[in-house]
Amino acid sequence: MPRDILGIRFACNVAIATSLIWYALAYLADTNPLWAIASMVAAADPQVDEARRMFRSRLINVLVGGIVGLLFLIIGGPAEWTLPLALGVTVLLSSYVIQVQTMWRQAPITAAIVIASGASSHSVVSGVEHGLHKVAEVVFGCLVGVAVSWAMSKVWPIRQRGGLKAS
Repeated sequence: MPRDILGIRFACNVAIATSLIWYALAYLADTNPLWAIASMVAAADPQVDEARRMFRSRLINVLVGGIVGLLFLIIGGPAEWTLPLALGVTVLLSSYVIQVQTMWRQAPITAAIVIASGASSHSVVSGVEHGLHKVAEVVFGCLVGVAVSWAMSKVWPIRQRGGLKAS
Protein backbone atom coordinates (compact mmCIF):
# COMPACT_ATOMS: atom_id res chain seq x y z
CA MET A 1 0.00 0.00 0.00
CA PRO A 2 1.61 3.27 -1.06
CA ARG A 3 2.46 5.54 1.88
CA ASP A 4 1.50 8.66 -0.07
CA ILE A 5 -2.09 7.41 -0.33
CA LEU A 6 -2.16 6.69 3.41
CA GLY A 7 -0.96 10.21 4.11
CA ILE A 8 -3.66 11.72 1.91
CA ARG A 9 -6.30 9.50 3.51
CA PHE A 10 -5.07 10.43 7.00
CA ALA A 11 -5.17 14.13 6.10
CA CYS A 12 -8.77 13.74 4.91
CA ASN A 13 -9.72 11.79 8.06
CA VAL A 14 -8.21 14.47 10.31
CA ALA A 15 -9.79 17.36 8.40
CA ILE A 16 -13.27 15.78 8.43
CA ALA A 17 -13.05 14.70 12.08
CA THR A 18 -11.73 18.12 13.16
CA SER A 19 -14.66 19.81 11.43
CA LEU A 20 -17.15 17.51 13.14
CA ILE A 21 -15.59 17.97 16.57
CA TRP A 22 -15.22 21.73 16.17
CA TYR A 23 -18.86 22.13 15.18
CA ALA A 24 -20.18 19.77 17.86
CA LEU A 25 -18.19 21.19 20.75
CA ALA A 26 -17.61 24.84 19.86
CA TYR A 27 -21.08 25.56 18.48
CA LEU A 28 -23.43 23.01 20.00
CA ALA A 29 -21.81 22.42 23.40
CA ASP A 30 -20.17 25.86 23.71
CA THR A 31 -16.86 24.42 24.92
CA ASN A 32 -13.28 24.51 23.70
CA PRO A 33 -12.70 21.51 21.40
CA LEU A 34 -8.89 21.43 21.80
CA TRP A 35 -8.63 18.26 23.94
CA ALA A 36 -11.10 16.38 21.75
CA ILE A 37 -9.23 17.34 18.57
CA ALA A 38 -5.86 16.34 20.03
CA SER A 39 -7.35 13.00 21.12
CA MET A 40 -8.91 12.43 17.73
CA VAL A 41 -5.57 12.92 15.99
CA ALA A 42 -3.91 10.46 18.38
CA ALA A 43 -6.64 7.83 17.88
CA ALA A 44 -7.35 8.24 14.17
CA ASP A 45 -5.56 6.24 11.51
CA PRO A 46 -6.13 5.66 7.80
CA GLN A 47 -6.24 1.92 8.52
CA VAL A 48 -9.36 1.02 10.51
CA ASP A 49 -7.81 -1.89 12.43
CA GLU A 50 -5.03 0.38 13.65
CA ALA A 51 -7.55 3.11 14.55
CA ARG A 52 -9.54 0.57 16.60
CA ARG A 53 -6.40 -0.58 18.39
CA MET A 54 -5.37 3.00 19.16
CA PHE A 55 -8.89 3.84 20.35
CA ARG A 56 -9.02 0.82 22.67
CA SER A 57 -5.57 1.56 24.09
CA ARG A 58 -6.28 5.24 24.55
CA LEU A 59 -9.69 4.61 26.12
CA ILE A 60 -8.30 2.15 28.65
CA ASN A 61 -5.48 4.48 29.64
CA VAL A 62 -7.79 7.54 29.78
CA LEU A 63 -10.08 5.63 32.13
CA VAL A 64 -7.17 4.55 34.35
CA GLY A 65 -5.79 8.09 34.49
CA GLY A 66 -9.22 9.60 35.02
CA ILE A 67 -10.09 7.25 37.88
CA VAL A 68 -6.73 7.68 39.62
CA GLY A 69 -6.84 11.45 39.13
CA LEU A 70 -10.36 11.67 40.53
CA LEU A 71 -9.48 9.48 43.52
CA PHE A 72 -6.43 11.56 44.37
CA LEU A 73 -8.39 14.77 43.89
CA ILE A 74 -11.23 13.58 46.13
CA ILE A 75 -8.98 12.05 48.81
CA GLY A 76 -6.10 14.54 48.77
CA GLY A 77 -8.03 17.64 47.77
CA PRO A 78 -6.88 20.25 45.28
CA ALA A 79 -3.31 20.31 46.63
CA GLU A 80 -0.23 20.43 44.41
CA TRP A 81 1.44 17.55 46.30
CA THR A 82 -1.15 15.11 44.93
CA LEU A 83 0.03 15.59 41.35
CA PRO A 84 3.44 13.85 41.47
CA LEU A 85 2.14 11.08 43.69
CA ALA A 86 -0.91 10.47 41.51
CA LEU A 87 1.19 10.45 38.33
CA GLY A 88 3.59 7.93 39.85
CA VAL A 89 0.73 5.66 40.93
CA THR A 90 -0.91 6.03 37.52
CA VAL A 91 2.27 5.04 35.68
CA LEU A 92 2.71 1.99 37.93
CA LEU A 93 -0.92 0.90 37.42
CA SER A 94 -0.77 1.46 33.68
CA SER A 95 2.59 -0.30 33.35
CA TYR A 96 2.20 -3.27 35.67
CA VAL A 97 -1.52 -3.86 36.19
CA ILE A 98 -3.25 -2.73 32.98
CA GLN A 99 -0.28 -3.47 30.68
CA VAL A 100 -1.63 -1.79 27.53
CA GLN A 101 1.61 -0.21 26.34
CA THR A 102 0.18 1.54 23.32
CA MET A 103 -0.81 4.98 24.57
CA TRP A 104 0.25 4.17 28.14
CA ARG A 105 1.50 7.72 28.52
CA GLN A 106 -2.12 8.78 28.22
CA ALA A 107 -2.93 7.52 31.73
CA PRO A 108 -0.68 9.96 33.62
CA ILE A 109 -1.56 12.76 31.19
CA THR A 110 -5.24 12.26 32.00
CA ALA A 111 -4.55 12.08 35.74
CA ALA A 112 -2.61 15.36 35.45
CA ILE A 113 -5.49 17.03 33.61
CA VAL A 114 -7.96 15.96 36.29
CA ILE A 115 -5.78 16.99 39.24
CA ALA A 116 -4.69 20.26 37.62
CA SER A 117 -8.36 21.14 37.13
CA GLY A 118 -8.87 20.86 40.87
CA ALA A 119 -5.63 22.58 41.82
CA SER A 120 -6.25 25.53 39.52
CA SER A 121 -9.79 26.05 40.82
CA HIS A 122 -8.86 25.28 44.46
CA SER A 123 -12.03 23.22 44.69
CA VAL A 124 -12.59 19.47 44.75
CA VAL A 125 -16.10 19.78 43.31
CA SER A 126 -15.02 22.12 40.53
CA GLY A 127 -11.96 19.95 39.85
CA VAL A 128 -14.06 16.80 39.59
CA GLU A 129 -16.50 18.58 37.29
CA HIS A 130 -13.78 19.99 35.04
CA GLY A 131 -11.81 16.73 35.14
CA LEU A 132 -14.80 14.64 34.06
CA HIS A 133 -15.55 17.20 31.35
CA LYS A 134 -12.01 16.92 29.96
CA VAL A 135 -12.11 13.10 30.07
CA ALA A 136 -15.44 13.19 28.21
CA GLU A 137 -13.89 15.46 25.57
CA VAL A 138 -10.98 13.05 25.13
CA VAL A 139 -13.32 10.07 24.75
CA PHE A 140 -15.53 12.02 22.32
CA GLY A 141 -12.51 12.95 20.20
CA CYS A 142 -11.36 9.33 20.09
CA LEU A 143 -14.84 8.14 19.10
CA VAL A 144 -15.05 10.67 16.28
CA GLY A 145 -11.57 9.68 15.07
CA VAL A 146 -12.45 5.99 14.90
CA ALA A 147 -15.88 6.67 13.36
CA VAL A 148 -14.39 8.85 10.61
CA SER A 149 -11.64 6.28 9.96
CA TRP A 150 -14.30 3.57 9.60
CA ALA A 151 -16.57 5.71 7.39
CA MET A 152 -13.66 6.71 5.14
CA SER A 153 -12.65 3.07 4.75
CA LYS A 154 -16.14 2.39 3.36
CA VAL A 155 -16.29 5.47 1.13
CA TRP A 156 -12.66 5.30 -0.04
CA PRO A 157 -11.21 1.79 0.30
CA ILE A 158 -7.46 1.62 -0.05
CA ARG A 159 -6.12 -1.44 -1.79
CA GLN A 160 -2.94 -3.17 -0.79
CA ARG A 161 -0.53 -4.47 -3.37
CA GLY A 162 -1.94 -7.66 -4.81
CA GLY A 163 -5.51 -6.32 -4.95
CA LEU A 164 -6.51 -6.92 -1.32
CA LYS A 165 -8.40 -4.17 0.51
CA ALA A 166 -6.80 -2.60 3.55
CA SER A 167 -8.98 -1.15 6.26
